Amino acid sequence: MSRPLKNSIHQEFKTQVTILGSFLVTFWIVEIIDRFVFRGRLDVYGIIPHYLIGLRGILFAPFLHGNFAHLIANSVPFVILGWLVMLQETSDFFIVTGITMLVGGLGVWIFGIPGSVHIGASILIFGYLGFLLLRGYFQRNFASIMLSVIVGVLYGGTVWGVLPSQPGISWQGHLFGFLGGVLAAKIIAKEKRKYDS
Repeated sequence: MSRPLKNSIHQEFKTQVTILGSFLVTFWIVEIIDRFVFRGRLDVYGIIPHYLIGLRGILFAPFLHGNFAHLIANSVPFVILGWLVMLQETSDFFIVTGITMLVGGLGVWIFGIPGSVHIGASILIFGYLGFLLLRGYFQRNFASIMLSVIVGVLYGGTVWGVLPSQPGISWQGHLFGFLGGVLAAKIIAKEKRKYDS
């Protein structure tokens, strides 16, 4: 491997670590402040279905968590799946994140139970999962297909989280986050085909 190529890969990896680390640090700082300063009152900035004020949660909900156990459970899959989204192109992460937040958030706001509050990075995690599982289908290149297969083997069972399950779990966030990721996979594949032709 030539030195410029090695430097380029090293720089790209550093950029990816910085992006994911920034998100993760933000999650933890927000939760620490929420727990110890606001005593959990920041959670009202989550998505509140059917109320106009609840639309602000589309932006804030992924950064809020019910408690530290909730945050810990989301931290590892966020980093792993987020990094896999970046593997082919770092910029894909921002596109997938934006589309997932919008589609997932609006889906929760429309179909969630009125008055409930939906928070947590799992909306993003399921968006990344949807993107990774379907990118191979939409992009139809070897690298994308192999990545979809690997993610399917490692995380395929997680897909059941889009179905109604135990109380207190936002299956709507999981479902519409997942659909947002699928939409992102389709849009990115279409753009790449346009760019390649």
